[in-house]
Amino acid sequence: MTAGRNINAPSSRLMGARIQHHDAETGTTHMNFVAPESFASQRGYVHGGLVAGFLDEVMGAAVLGASDGAMLPLNLNSNISCLRPVPLGPLKGEGRVLKMGRNIAYLEGTLLDNDGNRLIHATSTAMLTEVPNGKV
Repeated sequence: MTAGRNINAPSSRLMGARIQHHDAETGTTHMNFVAPESFASQRGYVHGGLVAGFLDEVMGAAVLGASDGAMLPLNLNSNISCLRPVPLGPLKGEGRVLKMGRNIAYLEGTLLDNDGNRLIHATSTAMLTEVPNGKV
C-alpha cells in the first residue's frame, strides 16, 4: 500500500481520503481526510451519520494494508462513540486491525483533529472480502 495515495472509490474521494502510512508491525493505518462544507449539520459540525464514513474508511484501509492490498472489510456491526464535535476541514484518522482471521476481522478506528484531539472512536466486526476487480 503506497503512502500518500488517494483511494479511488467515489465515497473516498468525497471525503478527501488519503493514506499516509501503514505500520505492518502494529496493523495501524494513518490517513488524512477533508470534511467538506456539504457535510455540515445545522450546528456547523460534520453530521453524525457522515462521521461514520470516515471511521469506516480508515478501518477499511487498515485491513487493506494488513492484507497487502488483497482484502476489504464488509461491516457486520460497528460501534461509534462521539467524544467531541467533528469540525469541517482537515482531519486525521487512525485505523487498526485488532485481530484478523480468514473470514472475520476485529477493527478499531479513531478520528482526530489537526491538533491530535480524539473526536470519535469506533470498533467494528467485519467479514473479509476480496478487493473487487483487484483494484482499490
